[in-house]
Amino acid sequence: IVGGRVYVGCSDSNVYALNLADGKKLWSYQTAGEVESSPMVLNGRVYVGSADAFLYALEADSGKFLWKYETGDRIPGAPNWVKAPKGGSPWILVGSYDFKLHCVDSANGKGIWAYASANYINGAPAVAEGLAVFGGCDAMLHVVSLADGQQVRQVEAGGYIAGSAALEGSRAYLGQYENMFLSFDIQKGSTNWIYKDKPFPFFSSPAIAGDRIVVGSRDKRVHCLKRETGEKLWVFPTRGKVDASPVVCGDKVVVGSDDGRVYMLTLSDGHELWSYEIGQPVSASPAVAGGWVVVGAEDGILYAFGRKTAKP
Repeated sequence: IVGGRVYVGCSDSNVYALNLADGKKLWSYQTAGEVESSPMVLNGRVYVGSADAFLYALEADSGKFLWKYETGDRIPGAPNWVKAPKGGSPWILVGSYDFKLHCVDSANGKGIWAYASANYINGAPAVAEGLAVFGGCDAMLHVVSLADGQQVRQVEAGGYIAGSAALEGSRAYLGQYENMFLSFDIQKGSTNWIYKDKPFPFFSSPAIAGDRIVVGSRDKRVHCLKRETGEKLWVFPTRGKVDASPVVCGDKVVVGSDDGRVYMLTLSDGHELWSYEIGQPVSASPAVAGGWVVVGAEDGILYAFGRKTAKP
């Protein structure tokens, strides 16, 4: 959600721009594959990946095609961006099923460097302090120098990583396929703590909120942990797996579930404040801005919620 507009990708291969106030379509742009990637908006441009193996740059106002950058396979995760180390146009980072993390010039779509892992990359790269951090289906947490794309270190994660990492200082937090949620020290290359509960994978990406971490699990629950120790503070049960990534807004958590509902919970104790039944799985993560919650579902509909006083 940027500037009173909603930008979203769809399985019908299109990227859409809608008016936040009433959902009216402003433009659409068709790629040649499903658009699982969440769009990123930067400096009046929309950057988004497609299953057709291209990263696209479009004008945010009009949807006009600007350039596309080809990877070797589908791009399921969202792009991220960093300032160029020596000035100039920002750099765009995106992972692909070609096993690589690609760094691309935002101005012209030219490749700057590509870092090769050993398997698929599903999530979005996290960036901080000159480093890019991501996990993949090679069961490794990769720490890469943004300046030149060289490996700084990699850490064994113990299972496939489908989601994105969340960073706080030198710590990275992420879940994996072998039913564990972990905290890593990316400077030391070590594991701080491991959280295990029921034998179900974590596909959701975590949200950091002060001294807490909130993440969904395929055990049909939302988990809230102490950030420092991994101690369980609360869990909230839904009726379906929770692959969607939770969003923390102040003292509230918004998250979707494959049970077909969108939930709003208290961050303090996981109490349900509100829910809305869509009826089809909500595997995408919500966007929250200005009192609005916008989320897509597998019924092909984008939903917007908010108080009548919400301002776009």
